[in-house]
Amino acid sequence: MKTPFYLSYTEFEKNYYNLLEQWFEEHYNTSEQDFLKNISDLYKPYISYNDKTDALQINDFIEVKNCFFANSGNFGIAFNENGTTKTKIPIVSEVRTITMMEYAQVVLDKIHLYFQKNDVTMKENESILDYINDRDIITMKESNGFCIDFHKHQKTLPFLHAFLPKFGNTVDISLYRSFYSSAAKIADFIDFKMQSMNAFEESLYCELKSKSLIKVHLQNRNYLTVLN
Repeated sequence: MKTPFYLSYTEFEKNYYNLLEQWFEEHYNTSEQDFLKNISDLYKPYISYNDKTDALQINDFIEVKNCFFANSGNFGIAFNENGTTKTKIPIVSEVRTITMMEYAQVVLDKIHLYFQKNDVTMKENESILDYINDRDIITMKESNGFCIDFHKHQKTLPFLHAFLPKFGNTVDISLYRSFYSSAAKIADFIDFKMQSMNAFEESLYCELKSKSLIKVHLQNRNYLTVLN
């Protein structure tokens, strides 16, 4: 069973028990708690702990390398007899933080650019979703653009599969607004269920709060080290 990724809290809540029933039909010697852990893994990348409100919040950012060619004027370029260059101009990259909506648009743009460059036409039974994990497309390097880490990209697939259009070249902003307002609510729903099973220590709240406290502790220790 491939657990669907919901962008709407209303849809998630409405389908929860149907999904749970399917889970029990396909998984033996399991429990609702196992099902909740499976769901929490889908949403965890987009949730963080807010120490000011002591609550979970959406964290819809992802780090991506922005790649571009260095200024060729700074390099001596040698040519072969046929006129082609022998010297490779190095690619410079800088890490940028973008939203998941922007990331989805980057992936969509790469797919359409690949189609255009390679004269590819989707087959009758295909859609954009059939290409969101094509290594050649995702790792395609352009003269200017984002260089996607294919391994890191795997964690975004459930979201992309739910969010990207099957056809067309632009993402749906209204659909993203739904995800933005629903992600933390879904996380709270999962944690409420966990708490009702006396398993709150395995909740997203406990895990992400612990990670946040460790991060703050390390930052403070590094700060004191610099002062000393």
